[in-house]
Amino acid sequence: MSKHSILDQLYGRSMLLTQDWSTAELEALLTVATRMEKLDLKGKMPALLPNQLAYAMFFDNSTRTKSAWAGAASRLGMQPVIVDGSSTQVSHGETAAETGAMLGMNSHALGVRHDLILGEGNSFMRDVKDGIDSYLDATGNARKVPIVNLQCDIDHPTQAMADLMWLREHFGGPSSLRGKKIAVSWAYSPSYAKPLSVPQGLIMLLTRYGAEVTLAHPYGYDLLDMPMAAAKQNSQESGGSFRVTHNMDEAFEGAHAVYPKSWGPQALMLERVEANKRKDNAGMKDIEQRALALNAQHRDWICDESRMARTEGGKALYLHCLPADIGAEVSAGVMDLHKVNVAREAQKKVYIIMAMLAVAKVQGLAEKIGL
Repeated sequence: MSKHSILDQLYGRSMLLTQDWSTAELEALLTVATRMEKLDLKGKMPALLPNQLAYAMFFDNSTRTKSAWAGAASRLGMQPVIVDGSSTQVSHGETAAETGAMLGMNSHALGVRHDLILGEGNSFMRDVKDGIDSYLDATGNARKVPIVNLQCDIDHPTQAMADLMWLREHFGGPSSLRGKKIAVSWAYSPSYAKPLSVPQGLIMLLTRYGAEVTLAHPYGYDLLDMPMAAAKQNSQESGGSFRVTHNMDEAFEGAHAVYPKSWGPQALMLERVEANKRKDNAGMKDIEQRALALNAQHRDWICDESRMARTEGGKALYLHCLPADIGAEVSAGVMDLHKVNVAREAQKKVYIIMAMLAVAKVQGLAEKIGL
């Protein structure tokens, strides 16, 4: 099937998990993102979606993703509208489906970040989509309002796809990840118990492309079963590999790219689910402090010069979704060396979001952008 045919099939499609899309569909998306980047850098990107509203709800803090959403929507001719999730009626009992129906009346696309509580974020997004679709069907409205996952409890698709886009550019093309050793490692953070979705998104996506992915973390920082199973299956199908180690040095040994990133201990992240249901604010704060205390037992899990020296030629590509805890997750020296690289990595998210919106919203997209 041609990429043009695949693009036609993506019309109206939401991006809730990369695992929901076939590898061929992801390839078509990357082709669009790459083309849009070239057009944008030449100042020739057409406004494909003028006079449309691109809403985005954020239930967690964000700098890069908010900026990328606004930049992507504006480049397509859309008007971005950022909604603080805490200002909605969700906390007062409004269901996700009701929220979706209300936003579906006004928006032409919707991004959602809901990543802090395991078992909630992705389900919330799917319920919002059902609410929007039900409203549009009931009113006979043919409008397509795709949902873009801007980070949930399972995955961070816009980040993982941006990382993939940057890795392929850095290493030299679509097939360049085959055989490359990539370390996705836990790293110490003193700031807060971060979501599991970034490493989960990475292991699910990078294993599709023949990479040799190593996941490293201390005991107790396991990822969820679903992304772990997906990573194993994807690696088998792509001819790559996937393994787990509890030794950061081992993960870095001979690596071509490293992604050291903190996330919370799974047992406490699960405990937080019940405390959140009870609206136990004191309990939530106690769990957070215990999570940070556990983190502090692994202060030596840092991406520093000595660990980078273990990588392939001592010159592995350093990646991070940002902001990184400098002096904890990564040394100041390593970050300084890669500050342009991580900025270029972050900028790819703009084009990934543009592509996600365009494939879902624009009929005849291939012709309109010269593919």
